[in-house]
Amino acid sequence: MEVLGVDDFAFRKGRHYGTVLIDMATHRPLHLYDGRGGEDLAVWLRDHPEVKVICRDRSSGYAEGARIGAPQAKQVADRYHLWANLGQAVEKTVNTQRSRLAEAPSHPADTPGEPRTVQPPAELKIVTRLREQHAAAHELWQQERSKAAMDRKRGLHQATVRKLVDASSADDVVAKSLQRVHLVDPYVGYLYRRWKEGVRNAAQLHWEIQEQGYPGGELAVQRHLRRYRTGRGHAPDLGPKPPSVREVTSWIMTHPEHLRDEDAGKLYRLRERDPELDRLTRHVRKFAVMMTARHGDRLEDWITDVEQDSLAPLAGVARNLRRDFDAVRNGLSLPHSSGAFGGNINRLNMLKRQMFGRASLDLLSKRVLLARDGVHKDHRVDAVDWT
Repeated sequence: MEVLGVDDFAFRKGRHYGTVLIDMATHRPLHLYDGRGGEDLAVWLRDHPEVKVICRDRSSGYAEGARIGAPQAKQVADRYHLWANLGQAVEKTVNTQRSRLAEAPSHPADTPGEPRTVQPPAELKIVTRLREQHAAAHELWQQERSKAAMDRKRGLHQATVRKLVDASSADDVVAKSLQRVHLVDPYVGYLYRRWKEGVRNAAQLHWEIQEQGYPGGELAVQRHLRRYRTGRGHAPDLGPKPPSVREVTSWIMTHPEHLRDEDAGKLYRLRERDPELDRLTRHVRKFAVMMTARHGDRLEDWITDVEQDSLAPLAGVARNLRRDFDAVRNGLSLPHSSGAFGGNINRLNMLKRQMFGRASLDLLSKRVLLARDGVHKDHRVDAVDWT
């Protein structure tokens, strides 16, 4: 047994842990001990001088135990944990940029010296419908139709027919009907955008939307702005929803060839307008190439570049990698992987569940090693210590 794997497992998650040692060539568990310290690992390694490579996670206890118990062995950091730690730093960095994730609304550039020009809002559907109904009612009235006949012809209530016929113009009908409609609604997007730009004066905003055709008074504008002042207002639909921090993190951590075209385009635009996210993406992709192509010789240059950058979470990862430099470089250079841990930890958890999670370390060790050897015994004899 030349390649040893070291990993932890939980007796009670967050409270009590143990360690399992695995033969990485055969994927078979060799030994279990309580805790995650390095002393027990060092004792076991002294009795097994044939170990030449130790695959482990980033635990400092395991690193010290391996150094003391098997100074002749190469320590190899697990690539899964390296990538997971990098992903956590990427998410923290993106979170600091979350206010920049939304794309700025595209507006025509204003000519210097000229007032802001805004396209008038589209006519409300109710206004269009009232104008059509008024025109149709007067057309039928001119054909000497009675109001009852018009009621049957248009499918309208008699009161509505009377209102349409008695109104001299469509604007009169619209004016009366809009009293029951929120007149500010067509201008909410503009008001919210100006509020975000720092314009908080209701009179100023009322004047601006009046120039765009707003027919109401200033009081309605004041009432609408009060929602923003008290924190009860919600942003109107000003365009596509900005991506979440986790979405952006996923785009950065995914191989470019595996990204959907839509997501690749969004990431490209983010990188164009945010230099920090652009540098973050370049650092991650350099690390990915280094990890998948086994270029551990590039680790020093990568750490130096990240330490000189202003991305604090990523710089923290770089400092941690430097403290465990040899093991990390071996993990990025050698073919050894900690993939064998997954199945063994799952099998160990299954055995714990079969014993309701209350088995002692001795009994759990027996069952794990018996399962390793393919021995099937009547465990009623062994099930004496469940405390």
